[in-house]
Amino acid sequence: MPIQLFVPSFRIDECLAGIRVCLEKGWTGLGFKTVEFEDAWKKYAELPHAHFLSSNTVGLHLALHVLKSRFGWADDDEVITTPFTFVSTNHAILHSRLRPVFADLDEFLCLDPSSVAARITPRTRAVMFVGIGGNTGQYDKIVDLCQQRGLKLILDAAHMAGTRTGGRQVGPEPDAVVFSFQAVKNLPTADSGMICFKDQEDDERARKLSWLGINKDTYARTAAQGAYKWMYDVEEVGFKYHGNSIMASIALVQLKWLDQDNSYRRQLAAWYRARLAGHDSVRVVEVAPGCESATHLFQVRVERRDAVMLALNEHQVYPGVHYRDNTEYRMYSYANGSCPNAARASSDIISLPLHMNLARNDVNMVSDLLIRYTK
Repeated sequence: MPIQLFVPSFRIDECLAGIRVCLEKGWTGLGFKTVEFEDAWKKYAELPHAHFLSSNTVGLHLALHVLKSRFGWADDDEVITTPFTFVSTNHAILHSRLRPVFADLDEFLCLDPSSVAARITPRTRAVMFVGIGGNTGQYDKIVDLCQQRGLKLILDAAHMAGTRTGGRQVGPEPDAVVFSFQAVKNLPTADSGMICFKDQEDDERARKLSWLGINKDTYARTAAQGAYKWMYDVEEVGFKYHGNSIMASIALVQLKWLDQDNSYRRQLAAWYRARLAGHDSVRVVEVAPGCESATHLFQVRVERRDAVMLALNEHQVYPGVHYRDNTEYRMYSYANGSCPNAARASSDIISLPLHMNLARNDVNMVSDLLIRYTK
């Protein structure tokens, strides 16, 4: 039986029951279920605002768009970011007509605060921090640096649904936190996301922008016991970024199981660590001290990475790579060679299979094969 990198787990009957309610009501778009999930997520994540969106990617763009216009940033102002992420993180910066400035990684594969500090210029406006795999890295130092230097902070929390640090959910410090509920994330739907602004003013504006700049969404214009209110104003050019009730119905079910699922993911990671201990040919990427990671990824570093992956594939084990150094892509090649730690990681990182269908025997088999082919 093949061992895949990701296999999402759905509570199918519960999800279908929630979707059925939407179909029976004839309301599948933005509406009663999206509002319900926003309220549930605010309570779970202990954040003051939450707006349900169609993806994490649009949330990152929305965060930058709102902050740029609110604080009067100019085109080509700079956002310090990581080269070690899915390209949507850095595409969002370009979509906002800002310039990605790449800082290097620490041992946790997150932004190195010293590298970030060295990249700050008079045109730096914000830092984009990615909690890769659910890891917080040196996040607290990045928060302090942003506060000291007057920079805005956006947390790309695509991997961090359920990550805790200091005994609380991650996320109250940044100006915006953006989560992902994409198909293979820890809280999977088909695709959706959540943006959580610190300030109410930003949250209110984002809600208009995500519905084309219209000042009242369709659900708000339909009274529970009354007629559809067709009169509204369009205050600015916006986007079609809002989430829908079908995705929210799935998310509400998945949220009930998130902490339990994350606990099992941490158990899988612990089994990997125990099996790989003492084998210097496989270097485990550790979790930062004080971080209770959501453990979206379990990553190791090996020599001859591509050959090792092919050998694993021959045994029907299919790991992944998260990620390729973005400065190796043509559109970000202006920064190629500027982040040597990211370049090294790009050549030797492997994400091992990690999902709810794995058992300890599967972990042992994957680990033993990895040890065999890295000697």
